[in-house]
Amino acid sequence: MPRYAAIDIGSNSVRMMAAEVEASAPPDQPARVLVEDRQVTRLGRSVFETGSISREAMDFLCGVLERQMDLFRPLNVLALRAVATAAVRDASNRDEFVERAARVIGQPVEIISGQEEARLIHLGVESRWPHPRDRILILDIGGGSAEIIEAEAGQLRTAFSRPLGAVRLHSVFLKNDPPKEAELLRMDEYIEEKLAVVYRRIPEGGFARMIGTSATAAAVVSAANQIARSRRETADRQRASAAQIRRIEKELAAMPLEGRLKVAGLGPRRAEIIVPGVAVMLKVLEMFGARQLYYCTAGVRDGILRDLADREAGAERVRLDAEQRRMVEQYARRFGVDLKHARKVAAFARELFTALTPWHRLKPETGRLLKAAAYLRDTGHAINDMAHHKHSQYIVANADLAGFTDEERHLVAMLCRYHRKAPPSARHGDYMALTAEQQRLVQYLYPLLRIADALDRSRDQRVEEIECALDDGALTLILKSGKDLGLELWALERTAALFRQVYGKQLRAMARRK
Repeated sequence: MPRYAAIDIGSNSVRMMAAEVEASAPPDQPARVLVEDRQVTRLGRSVFETGSISREAMDFLCGVLERQMDLFRPLNVLALRAVATAAVRDASNRDEFVERAARVIGQPVEIISGQEEARLIHLGVESRWPHPRDRILILDIGGGSAEIIEAEAGQLRTAFSRPLGAVRLHSVFLKNDPPKEAELLRMDEYIEEKLAVVYRRIPEGGFARMIGTSATAAAVVSAANQIARSRRETADRQRASAAQIRRIEKELAAMPLEGRLKVAGLGPRRAEIIVPGVAVMLKVLEMFGARQLYYCTAGVRDGILRDLADREAGAERVRLDAEQRRMVEQYARRFGVDLKHARKVAAFARELFTALTPWHRLKPETGRLLKAAAYLRDTGHAINDMAHHKHSQYIVANADLAGFTDEERHLVAMLCRYHRKAPPSARHGDYMALTAEQQRLVQYLYPLLRIADALDRSRDQRVEEIECALDDGALTLILKSGKDLGLELWALERTAALFRQVYGKQLRAMARRK
């Protein structure tokens, strides 16, 4: 299953998540999270007070990004998208910041618009808690902005991004602790003014559910349900009534920080800025006549992951590029290779490589070498059918394959050598001459080439498509076809022992009528 990563650099915190996401998965099947991390940074505080990101905040956040990159770098994700939101949008030194952050991450950091932020939030909610028939209202109160989203039947209809983030409001309006009544009044007037356009544009009533995302909603729903902060993940899909939120808002506004720290669901950093966040939440509830607010754990990062999967981002790293494909097909034709069969085997090889990423943990680019070997493994028949795998190795090793480095060509040749007959062995000089990392690559890829070949054993493309299911003990292949697959199933049985030897897993296969 493809692996993707998302980094959301917000006004209050930076969140990272890496997960396995299947683009064709049902809407209610969320990504399988591999690693995630959240660190409060208060990046927006200096922006909202001085207009720029302070040196201290910039240094701290770049250090956080370095640590987060170390967490998911070993996962070999297909694609990463890093975005920055309201605080960075407003910062006078944003160019300097994104340049530094990009150096740490190793790729550009996007400063996204409020509309794109809203789109990703909606996509994240739909990926975790789909509403295929309902009209819903989503409220995300971040550090620098609040996104209000109207959606119906799973589609975003209207979205607004307003400068109503909790860090921004706290920095601008609340100078005392607890805040004075005059400060709260000015803040409420500002909130109402900024929400007026939203109220005019989104029809009131008719919402099946109002959903809150982000830490403010998590804290409020946790407080209403007496859920401890250490168990806040259990607040997902739970609710707080408008009456509860009104009471919580009144009580928190009257408390000093030490009092707010004792409220269930509030951590020390959230307690500092919870008052303006709840004020925005309550105002939106009242404007749209909502009786309750549900919490959803989804956020921008979930939307990024779903978006990357839907676009198959990074798939080009596994595929041969145009020049490479032209070159391998040219060589295949020259040596009389059955191109229909080769293309089918190459397609199966790519699917297997992607599905087994959690087990082999090879870099995505490695998948291109496997596909190239699928095209070229039978070139040796042009010399002699006997031991044609060895002849294929010789032909490829000495080919002038534009688009491939010498090392890549040599590895493709080795995969051709082991697509049949004996597996790699200490008796094979060419194999032993490889580095340890190269040997590992060949070891993990040659069984996949054999399986892909077996899936078209009849050479008339009887298997139309495959599904790969991984569990702790086995790889299960579901072969979809309208034809008899007895020959393919027999061929797959013959690959099972070598697959188990390399991967330590069982290989199972079953046919399903299509």
